Amino acid sequence: MHTHADQTLLVLASGSPRRRDFLSQLGLTFTVSAADIDETPHPGEEARAYVLRLAREKARVVAARSPGAWVLAADTTVAVGTELLGKPQSPDEAHEMLSRLSGKTHDVFTGVALAGRHEEALAVHTRVTFRALSAAEIAWYVSTGEPVDRAGAYAIQGKGGFLVASVDGSPTNVVGLPLGETLALMERAGVPLAWKR
Repeated sequence: MHTHADQTLLVLASGSPRRRDFLSQLGLTFTVSAADIDETPHPGEEARAYVLRLAREKARVVAARSPGAWVLAADTTVAVGTELLGKPQSPDEAHEMLSRLSGKTHDVFTGVALAGRHEEALAVHTRVTFRALSAAEIAWYVSTGEPVDRAGAYAIQGKGGFLVASVDGSPTNVVGLPLGETLALMERAGVPLAWKR
């Protein structure tokens, strides 16, 4: 039997250190339980629908094994037109992605889902414009190892900050968790936040 107090438990359904850091900075108490799901896009699936679907699936998987808790899940992808750029699997793939993004504007979408007594989800869109990058800059950045395991092969909050000319929209969305929108979602759902205890 779960008492009402159990509803204050927050579980982050993500292994991302960036998302953990964000929640910690906000004074939230939470546990981490990563969801292992198939992240293959469906044929013709658009970026917004894709990140929403994955965030919801991650939240549901973890909620099923975390009765009485609120589960927060997120998924971020980079889109160039209709093509989704996931996490590069090799330095060569990272190099190829960065070359494509150089000097152009691309879209970053994050789906955020909250599962508990009920489910809520939203997607946030940010447009990011890269500087025109030289081959030497791309090669150096790939050599740092940072691009591997990052959607779109870069980390705006890390060394990759130098790649970016401008950001139109939520900067935290590009890191992997749109903070303002995520907090509004949690507030609507009744999750206790540090300043509302």
